[in-house]
This record gives sequence, structure tokens and C-alpha cells, in this order.
Amino acid sequence: MNEQLLLAVKEHPYPLLFATISGAHLYGFPSPDSDYDLRGVHILPVDEVLGLGSVRATVEVSKKEPIDLDLVTHDVHKFFGLLLKSNGYVLEQLYSPLVVHTTPEHEELKAIAKGCITRHHAHHYFGFAENQWQLFQKEDPPRVKPLLYVFRVLLTGIHLMRTGIVEANLKRLNEQYKLVYIPELMERKTRGAEHQTLDAAETSFYAGEYDQLRERLEEEASKTFLPEAQTVKAALNDLLVRVRLRTVKIDKAVTSPVSKDPGITL
Repeated sequence: MNEQLLLAVKEHPYPLLFATISGAHLYGFPSPDSDYDLRGVHILPVDEVLGLGSVRATVEVSKKEPIDLDLVTHDVHKFFGLLLKSNGYVLEQLYSPLVVHTTPEHEELKAIAKGCITRHHAHHYFGFAENQWQLFQKEDPPRVKPLLYVFRVLLTGIHLMRTGIVEANLKRLNEQYKLVYIPELMERKTRGAEHQTLDAAETSFYAGEYDQLRERLEEEASKTFLPEAQTVKAALNDLLVRVRLRTVKIDKAVTSPVSKDPGITL
């Protein structure tokens, strides 16, 4: 584990429930110059939540030296709310295997969040893919990197509808879906050629593939075994209350209002 990632977590102003790596490293196609996208959940103390001051529901930290990293965390209340809104992006953060910091509550949340996954997550991946495709089309000429993000999103959504498993790594996904062009696109991206452009013939071909994958996602969503409704709001609420109330004990146990030790067991 890169020491700078651990240091960024350690310096966070609030205790963390977890911090994981997202972005190109999670998706399986980082370039030599790719930055590190750290995502996670922090826990605001009770006095800040109940007081009159502003609440830091989201904390963002960016650094360029000695490595390029971007750390974004949401307070537990906000993060749990996103889980209940069928947000696939936060699911990917929660289940990322690239873990920088974890707690027992992280494991508990992963177990609970399985009940957050429903057929409605297909809407997230439809929308996400469409936004990525529009970004891809706006470029003149279009580049490899945005195209890879389009296919990663669609395959993640298809796989989720088929299996109920959150898998964001494009290489592992393609071991099952075997799209012949994915390895070559990934190789172009990872060798640092992400700014390499695509010609008109390539763009036309990939437009057809995009349409086919969207149809596949729609088909899988129509026949998925995933439930219609979530069943975990009470469990999430219980975990939220327990985690929040423990900050009162932390306040009494230390001299500062909030412990800055990211390794604290909550």
C-alpha cells in the first residue's frame, strides 16, 4: 500500500468507517500517470450534527505531491442515503477490494448493503453510461479513455443484474463477457496512450457496440432475479445510530473533540 494513501487517510479530520480506491485503479486500467481516487465514509460527531454550525457532509482533499491523489468522503448519514437511492457508484466504493482503511462496521455495512441491491440499479447504470457516452461523443476526435469508461459501466450494470454482485474491474468482467476489443483498448490506455484518438471507422463500430450493450442491460434488467424493493432501511438506521452515538464516548475518552486516528475501532 502506498504510504501517501495511508497518510491521507490518517490526516482526515474525522474518524473513517472505511476508505477504498476507486477510479482507474479499481476499474483495472490505470495509466502510469493516473491519479489515485480515494473514496470513503467519515463519521461526524454528535455535537457537530446537532449544533448550529455547518455540517461537513462531504470532505474533499486533493494533493499533487508527492503523488496525485483525490480523497472524497461522505458522512455516514449522507452515504447511507445514497445507498437507499439505488446509487451504483457508492456500492462500487463500498465493495472495492482495494481497501486503504477498514473497520468492523465496514464489514457490517457490506453485509447489510446486499439488501440495497434491486432491479432499479439498472436505471443508475443506464444513466451513467449515457452520460459517459455523451462525453465521449463531444470530443473531436474521440479518445480511448472515455470509451473504456462507457463499456466498464455497461458491463458492471449487466453483471449486477445477472448475478447481484458488484464488479467494477473491466478485465475481470471481460473474462466472462469476452468482448474481443476490450483487451486492446485497455492496453492502449494502460501504456499511457489514453489520449490516442479513434478514427471514424472505429467510432462507428463502437457506437454499434454501445447500442448492443445497452440492449443487453435492458434485457438483463427485465429478467433479473433482483427484488423490486429494498429491505434494509431499519438495519441501516440502526447502524447509523450506533456509529453516531459512539462519537460521544470518543469525545469523553480523548482531550480533543474528535479523534483523528483513522485506525480507531468504532
